[in-house]
Amino acid sequence: MVSQNLSTVDEPDGLASGLEKIYSLLYTRYGPQRWWPGDGPLDVVIGAILTQSTSWTNVEMALANLKDAGCRSLHAIHLKPQDELASIIRPSGYFNAKARKLKAFAEHVESKYGGDLDLFLSNAMGPLREELLSIYGVGPETADDIVLYGAEKPTFVIDSYTRRIVGRLGIAPDDMPDTYEAHRHLFLSNLPPYATMFNEYHALLDRHAKETCAKIPRCEGCCLMQICTTGRLTGPF
Repeated sequence: MVSQNLSTVDEPDGLASGLEKIYSLLYTRYGPQRWWPGDGPLDVVIGAILTQSTSWTNVEMALANLKDAGCRSLHAIHLKPQDELASIIRPSGYFNAKARKLKAFAEHVESKYGGDLDLFLSNAMGPLREELLSIYGVGPETADDIVLYGAEKPTFVIDSYTRRIVGRLGIAPDDMPDTYEAHRHLFLSNLPPYATMFNEYHALLDRHAKETCAKIPRCEGCCLMQICTTGRLTGPF
């Protein structure tokens, strides 16, 4: 069940067309975001683990350190002692825990796929996601980052920015409002399964949350103003 006021999305077909309209408005305002930052699936995997609880700027420093140390491959990560790996990725924060997570991921691919990341990512979306979730340190958001941006398969990434925006729009799921899967299902069950669109949609939501729908919303001039429950309460401008 989804808490939705269909008048807030101004579409006769309900939530599905409303979500498509939100995407269209965001895309018109911001244009293509060209995510994921990084170079190829391996950078997605490493970045998705390192970006937990830190900024991408810090991740970039850690990625640069890995490159300088000759450790920007799963095989090198697998062979590197954990304490040395932790020292290399120190800029990412929580470096001891993240080193363990990187080692666990590398060990999984090494032992089950002969170190072939592309082979691992070639699995069908459902089994791939379930296998990712079985690896130490890979939670739902990290798994969906890897599935969507690394394997280019149509899942939807949910983060705090997405939850903030759908809540303010008045379309947040209300049966399990604080669960990751309820929010993910909101998008997967109402949009066509296009990885390219899901890629852009998530990136656009993040940009909108940073520039406009911040912790204290800046509703004036917001491109979603006319379909937003929260925005309508603050207007007119």
